[in-house]
Amino acid sequence: MLMLRGFRKMSHQCSIEAFNRVIYTTEEKLKILRQNIAIAKQDVTISLVKSMESRLEGENIELQKQVAGLKRKLCEAEVANGTKQILLTIPVDQPQPVIEKVEKVKNVSVKNKSKEVKEKTKKNNPKVKPEQNSEMTVSKLDFRVGKIVSVQHHPDADSLYLEQIDVGEDKTRTVVTGVVKHIPIHEMENRSVVVMCNLKPAKMRGILSQAMVMCANTTEKVEIIDPPKDAMPGDKVSFEGYEGEPDSMLNPKKKVFEKIQPDLNTDNNCVACYRGVPFNIKGKGVCKVKTMKNSSIK
Repeated sequence: MLMLRGFRKMSHQCSIEAFNRVIYTTEEKLKILRQNIAIAKQDVTISLVKSMESRLEGENIELQKQVAGLKRKLCEAEVANGTKQILLTIPVDQPQPVIEKVEKVKNVSVKNKSKEVKEKTKKNNPKVKPEQNSEMTVSKLDFRVGKIVSVQHHPDADSLYLEQIDVGEDKTRTVVTGVVKHIPIHEMENRSVVVMCNLKPAKMRGILSQAMVMCANTTEKVEIIDPPKDAMPGDKVSFEGYEGEPDSMLNPKKKVFEKIQPDLNTDNNCVACYRGVPFNIKGKGVCKVKTMKNSSIK
């Protein structure tokens, strides 16, 4: 009996210990499960927060674009209505391209308005020629009356004359002219001519030419332009509707004369003209050639 009681007591103790181990193991598992659930909740929360932040950032960018677009349209409308725009200091975090676009719109609008004003001016003043305000007109060229004081053949070129021409300055100018084949030397002596004085001096066969004698030209014929009889050395050639001070010296890189020259021609009456406007010496008359009509002037 004692052995049976001892066995039962030992068995009961083993059962309690086993039960305690089960309870302990279950609690550990529950603890681990709770920790995993907490971690999972934290991960889910972080993920949701990040997702929400990303969505909000996207929405914010879209709103900024919409605001910028509305501002641009507002500026365009104000500029179109003549409202002057004042550019304020913009914080760094605002998109700068919007300001650049607004500035472009303002510039285009101002240009369009300037163009409209010019067109209205032309309509209201039909006598005013549009070319007279252009950069490349005959007003850039310094045409004067000159008188050939002396002339000889160029020492190094059979086709060239070497002249000393009085153009109303303290001393004569040395000029090289290639008209030997067309005009005999005795017709060059003491002759009045029209000279362009603001070309950049250039060497012609070793001699520096300081001006250019103006002539009517074709491939077969050349005639020197004659000033009016009463014209004096230094008298300025003018063109009605193309007033202005000529350049002191033409810039060869801009090719001013080359751009103007195609509009220099003689008319049906052999009068030298620029776009139909005569070479004129005020109070003395117009410049002409002897026979060459509708010919280019160079």
